[in-house]
Amino acid sequence: MSERDIHKPLLDSLSTALVLVDEKLLLRYMNPAAEALLAASCDSNVGEPITYFFHETPETEDQLKLAIAEANHYTKRQAEWQLLSGGQIMVDYTVTPFGDHNGLIIEIQPINRLLRINREEMLAASHDTTRTLVRGMAHEIKNPLGGIRGAAQLLARELPDPELTEYTNIIIDEADRLRNLVDRMLGPNQLPQHKQLNIHEALERVANIIHAESDAIQLIRDYDPSIPDIMGDKELLIQAFLNIARNAMQALLEAHISDGVIRLRTRIQRQFTIGRRHNPLVCRIDIIDNGPGISKDIVENIFFPMISGRAEGTGLGLTISQQLIHQHNGLIECHSEPGNTCFTLYLPMDVQHAEA
Repeated sequence: MSERDIHKPLLDSLSTALVLVDEKLLLRYMNPAAEALLAASCDSNVGEPITYFFHETPETEDQLKLAIAEANHYTKRQAEWQLLSGGQIMVDYTVTPFGDHNGLIIEIQPINRLLRINREEMLAASHDTTRTLVRGMAHEIKNPLGGIRGAAQLLARELPDPELTEYTNIIIDEADRLRNLVDRMLGPNQLPQHKQLNIHEALERVANIIHAESDAIQLIRDYDPSIPDIMGDKELLIQAFLNIARNAMQALLEAHISDGVIRLRTRIQRQFTIGRRHNPLVCRIDIIDNGPGISKDIVENIFFPMISGRAEGTGLGLTISQQLIHQHNGLIECHSEPGNTCFTLYLPMDVQHAEA
């Protein structure tokens, strides 16, 4: 049995992507993990330059050649690779010379999933901290507001001139307004009632509401009719979708875009991780508009309370939507550029009850 016959089954069984190139940076071998990562067949591409399969920077090839010439190994973190297939991935990779200037071993670890998990955990932790802070503030604000409102009502009864009640009415109205604002910051206080629901029925309700509020915006439905029913609270999901769609509508109207479009799109996505939970199937809902986009300065913080990309926005709608989707063990992501803002909501197909 040759040395190749001994080592190949071992290399083929590794989950780490391994690529071997010769001294001219031509492909000699890649294991199945590398084939899956680079979307390329080893047998069909032996002899191709390694930079044929991905593009990082113009200096990448020179760095690889230098590693061979000087027998140096190095590791790069969070490198962005543009793949031959057109996809883009972020990887950590280690380059190790082997033999006597005979080539390189490249070990590749995709980190897109890890970075997304870390980002989701940070967002969830920030959301929980913010929610705890808001609850504490709400308690401290609502108590004195109730006292102010009650005192204004008593004062109104004692005033000798009925015209003076105009001022006490202002106090009462403003106290009520602030109390309503605090209630909105807290979001819905009922627990989700999970039942079988058709996600398209919820989206149709949202589409009808948006159309009723403004017929100047074109609504495009791009549904996957094969999506089965999921478990969820229909009214809470409608509220989550509506907050996002209404933000899109208002952004289009405020920007005076004559051909404003909101697209509601549904798809099935396979093998998707939310937090640290792997889901074989998730329902993906995209709410897309062709508005001016969200400023880069705030897009990372758009789900925090009081953060809004609109002059007239309260910064509460997205926070509430995030909370409602979180109650369904789901996730919201946002990608925005001028002319294309997309909020993507992921809902597990086997939703279990989350903590409220």
